[in-house]
Amino acid sequence: MPTYPPSAVAVIFVSERTLADDAGYALAADAMAGLAKAQSGYLGVDTARGEDRIGITVSYWADEEAARAWRDHPEHKAIRDAGRNRWYSWYDLHVASITRSHDWGKP
Repeated sequence: MPTYPPSAVAVIFVSERTLADDAGYALAADAMAGLAKAQSGYLGVDTARGEDRIGITVSYWADEEAARAWRDHPEHKAIRDAGRNRWYSWYDLHVASITRSHDWGKP
């Protein structure tokens, strides 16, 4: 589990998936994960989705500039529009500065 520097930014995406087009969503999610990893300033991601179809994805970026560049990436914008039209009932997006970061795991 990584830790992130105090200058990092966390983009927190909370959403509810529709029942529509699970296969298309999976393809788009995989494509966006690969595209995000290739972006300058990408630090990592944590994601979880429950059986109730509510999910939380937190992407980590080196700074606000890197997070904004991801927001403005043309392919990401196209997939975001598809998500609004097809894959999400709703979503909330929050951007936060990381002030501390710790990790722990059983040996």
